[in-house]
Amino acid sequence: MKKYALLLIIFGCLSCSIQKVELNNALPKDYVIYETYFADLNNDQQEDCILIIKDTNKAKKRLNRFDTIVDRNRRGIIILFKKNNNYTLVDKNYDCFSSENEEGGVYYPPQLSIETQKEDLIIQYNHGRYGSWSYRFRLIEANFKLIKYEATRNYGPIITKETTLDFLTKKKLVRKNINENAKGGDEVFENKYTTIVIDTLIELSKIEDFDNLDLSIY
Repeated sequence: MKKYALLLIIFGCLSCSIQKVELNNALPKDYVIYETYFADLNNDQQEDCILIIKDTNKAKKRLNRFDTIVDRNRRGIIILFKKNNNYTLVDKNYDCFSSENEEGGVYYPPQLSIETQKEDLIIQYNHGRYGSWSYRFRLIEANFKLIKYEATRNYGPIITKETTLDFLTKKKLVRKNINENAKGGDEVFENKYTTIVIDTLIELSKIEDFDNLDLSIY
């Protein structure tokens, strides 16, 4: 029994080592893994892998306004599908995210995080008292494409505006708080629906910079 347990431990360690080597092999030159997420993105009961990666260019280390050296290298994303014990590259964008060390002015910069829901990949930004926004992607015809954008604008605890762009139904919903005396949780929203004009869905791999992705045209 002890030998069997020992073999399981050895096999588990070996599998983890092989997985780590395989994920590192997916990186472009001079990049490192910044964060790793696992989720089934193609409904085959296997855990696929989402890598947030980061460049290591030493020239991008800068002195910030607090006289501290910070790493301003940009970040990117790699999506790998698992089949049996191997990973296959599905989609990538090596530098679409700014550094986590960007200046935030009087407040901290928006915080990037990754979520998944069923087969959708959600790129989320949280900006504390100012609100949050997210981009929902789905694998369509071999590429991850933007199918929904959701944003909440806050004034402290008060939600002043919510925007939803559904690129599959081509519908836009804007909800504005009309309760000027709201203190948070007692907002009264006025809803406005419009139609989105879009012929081609935005591909994750073609977004140059999420910070400059202008969706106000829809």
